[in-house]
Amino acid sequence: MTIQEAIQEYDNFRQRTRQTDSLSLIDTPLLHRIGETADAMGLECYVVGGYVRDIILERPSKDIDCVVVDTRQEKHDEGPGIRLAKALSKELGRGAHVSIFRNFGTAQLKWRDQEIEFVGARRESYQRDSRKPIVEDGTLDDDLHRRDFTINALAVCLNKERYGELIDLFDGLLDLEDGIIATPLDPDITFSDDPLRMMRCIRFATQLRFQIEEETAEALCRNAERIKIISQERIIDELNKIMMAPVPSIGFIELSRSGLLPIILPEVAALEGVESRNGRAHKDNFYHTLEVLDNISRPPLAPPEGGENETVNSSPPLGGVRGDLWLRWAALLHDIGKPRSKRWDNQAGWTFHNHNYIGQKMVAPLFRRMKLPMDERMTYVEKLVGLHMRPIAIADEEVTDSAVRRLLFEAGEDIDDLMRLCEADITSKNREKKQRFLQNFQLVREKLVDLQARDNYRTWHNPITGEEIMETFGLQPCREIGLLKQAVKDAIWDSLIPNDHDAAFLFMLGKASEMGLKPVGK
Repeated sequence: MTIQEAIQEYDNFRQRTRQTDSLSLIDTPLLHRIGETADAMGLECYVVGGYVRDIILERPSKDIDCVVVDTRQEKHDEGPGIRLAKALSKELGRGAHVSIFRNFGTAQLKWRDQEIEFVGARRESYQRDSRKPIVEDGTLDDDLHRRDFTINALAVCLNKERYGELIDLFDGLLDLEDGIIATPLDPDITFSDDPLRMMRCIRFATQLRFQIEEETAEALCRNAERIKIISQERIIDELNKIMMAPVPSIGFIELSRSGLLPIILPEVAALEGVESRNGRAHKDNFYHTLEVLDNISRPPLAPPEGGENETVNSSPPLGGVRGDLWLRWAALLHDIGKPRSKRWDNQAGWTFHNHNYIGQKMVAPLFRRMKLPMDERMTYVEKLVGLHMRPIAIADEEVTDSAVRRLLFEAGEDIDDLMRLCEADITSKNREKKQRFLQNFQLVREKLVDLQARDNYRTWHNPITGEEIMETFGLQPCREIGLLKQAVKDAIWDSLIPNDHDAAFLFMLGKASEMGLKPVGK
């Protein structure tokens, strides 16, 4: 079967109504050039893995992986992949750049907007305590047998006589048609040899919306503990890809089912479950969190034509998103303080008082353990987790200038992200209740825009600094300085005094006098 026939079969299976020029996806000048160079050197060359998979699925893919086989088995100082990459670079001429990785026997060629990786066919074996394989030269069959999943074990020949021929040893095409993630070999061996493949399995299922084959899913559960030998950096790389999928909840449900989630993210796993007492139960905070995560992952909606705004996401932005990945992390972690704050009250039922502040304090240790960045991205997530209840509290009561000023000052440039998170957090199945909250959020947004225009509180700074207080009263760093700064801040936010230095200074003198403080020299 050729790759063109494979694509046509896939198209027929999906019963697509549009015509697809499948040939153009594989019949490219660059791929022909690779095949011609391989022919001239007496080498076999195959495009393998994700590029072939994505051609068939009609997904965009720029990175090309090539396996090169020297059937003559002549002795050379360099492997066939490196030799082909160097020769192709000369053929392509100016603009082609080759990086050689001799320890791995691979070469990466960058040309225009594409990256092509060349490697000699190889076989691998593993030791129990490491995911780093023992590598030996092998055949194309050996190379395809070491692949993680059947849908990634497809190869297409680039040599002229067999150009476009599809090699499918493990029925990967059928799994593409059926939307199945399965391993070419025994999944227990596949996952035990390289436990990172468990994360990749769930990542592909999430990105492609595929089902994990039953035997493969059972092997995930049996081998979950093996993930502990994988570095946090590798785990986070896969986790972030799951997070950035259109519906990330798919991945987290699979992580939970497999038993990987309690090992990787115990703080999120602890959210799962419902406790009932006296006939009163709280919601399952794990599935609520996943709903919030999916909500935040959807693009903002446009206002309905000729109708009322049904979503505050249609409102003008109040500030830019710092990075969608970190907003999604904030959504995932926004309720992680609930298990620690959960209490039973005979009158109120289950309560989670101050769970946002408890969760905020949990963010930094989690980021540190997971080897996530301990910079402004972490503080951004901390801020959103800590503040996510504030707009809800404001919207539930009278929307006052004072409350909104405080919110705008504390959120600063991240106010729009905070509002998006809070809107996503409204997951009530009661349509009336949900609509009421969203309408109240719209009032908060309008007040935010109005105050920002009038007061410029987004970049607000207290007109009275700690240094000025110390100098005025001859103080060393102490509790009173913080109290005076807070008093000035509250007075401005409550509109008791104008937002300028002279008024703030006079107010500070009066407040200091009440505290028994006198200016130096008086």
